[in-house]
Amino acid sequence: MTINEIQDELIEDFAFYGDWMEKYEYIIQLGKEVPLIDEQYKTDQFIIKGCQSKVWLYPEIVDGKVIFKADSDAVITKGLVSLMVKVLSGHTAKEIAEADLYFIDQIGLKEHLSPTRANGLLAMVKQMKLYAIALQNR
Repeated sequence: MTINEIQDELIEDFAFYGDWMEKYEYIIQLGKEVPLIDEQYKTDQFIIKGCQSKVWLYPEIVDGKVIFKADSDAVITKGLVSLMVKVLSGHTAKEIAEADLYFIDQIGLKEHLSPTRANGLLAMVKQMKLYAIALQNR
């Protein structure tokens, strides 16, 4: 699936839920499914700066695709990073770097997150794109 197809699927998934409490529960559930980062990468080098909670993100190239693994010490933040991993992981560095992540606005995340969580989400997006740009040159 392309990045846009995954985004469209997530938009449909979120439309299914009637209120934001259900949507938060779905985000938390997604956090339980994120490919966990190996303990050796839970270091300051892989922490996303700008997140209120601790969020670790480790990228690697596998068969020409960027694979992200992540974890967080907060359940909602873990769910948010898992959303980003779901959308961006498994694509080429070029696709990730150029991706227009319209699903964030369309599912209403920015309006329903606290300002610190919204800033953290933007920091995740920025870090994933920076990793992709750095990995493009490998």
